[in-house]
Amino acid sequence: MRAPSDNGPPVARGLRERREGARVLRHRADPPVSVGASPATNPAGPDNAWLAAKLEEVAELLEAQEANPFRVRAYRRAAAALCRHSEAVSALLAARGSAGLREIEGVGESLARALEELVRTGRLALLERLRSGSGPEDVLTTVAGIGPELAHRIHELLGIDSLYALEAAAHDGRLASVAGMGPVRVRAVREALAGRFQRHVPLVPPAGVAALDEPPVAELLDIDREYRERGAAGALPRIAPRRFNPAHEAWLPVLHTERAGRHYTALYSNTARAHELGAMHDWVVIYRDDHEGHGQWTVVSARRGALAGRRVVRGREARCAALYGLEPNGGAP
Repeated sequence: MRAPSDNGPPVARGLRERREGARVLRHRADPPVSVGASPATNPAGPDNAWLAAKLEEVAELLEAQEANPFRVRAYRRAAAALCRHSEAVSALLAARGSAGLREIEGVGESLARALEELVRTGRLALLERLRSGSGPEDVLTTVAGIGPELAHRIHELLGIDSLYALEAAAHDGRLASVAGMGPVRVRAVREALAGRFQRHVPLVPPAGVAALDEPPVAELLDIDREYRERGAAGALPRIAPRRFNPAHEAWLPVLHTERAGRHYTALYSNTARAHELGAMHDWVVIYRDDHEGHGQWTVVSARRGALAGRRVVRGREARCAALYGLEPNGGAP
């Protein structure tokens, strides 16, 4: 596919111009702390200016990708508040936890999670997705003992896309169900994440919470429909994935949308498995990240059974079948 030229569609030109502006802003705003700074390499933790620069970058990229203006302003307000805040966010988190972060002006549940992830790990999964559509495997492979193949299995089988979700799975038994994750390796993952997050008690949600937070399959399928229709019509901004994209071409459409106050981002899957099966324009990954909750789902075309040819949410085929008025009969792809 040909790389876009300067005479491309206005949306694509605007996106490239805004992303270039965001890169310039990051260069100016970042203090002399490495981008991957974490408690392990920087014991004092990243300073407020560095954290504010990351939130401002999120705002810039959300704006460039035509996300809800209220969401853009929320990240900008929080970034400005961090610059004004006299106490170091790292120290505040260590002393009072996530509740302490929510005392900062403009920081709610979702932004508190983002700040904790940045402080604990030096990374933010949302920011990495916005930058280049990078996959969750990139995050999982930062844990010692988890290579690309194992990261792919963990993501595909468990739908895990963050280190917090990995930690929960390591403690609730799900991680042990993945081939290659024996007791010794699971224990090593627990210990590695406990050290990285600097806590003895894992951040595991109470039983039943995740299930209650699951959005209806009809909602996810409607987001999938909106993404594919608008992407095919050339009505979405496009980003250049880092992986499997030697020409650095901006080919991957990205959608930011809302349903009943829930914020979603949708992109085609850019994983090695999707490329292997030729499913880069079929598998749609949907992320949720707002003050009420977060999660990730993959919508695909079923290949067999009663659901063959229908769009289904992986892991929720029975619900999809009920929505279509069908019996599942092994309709997974």
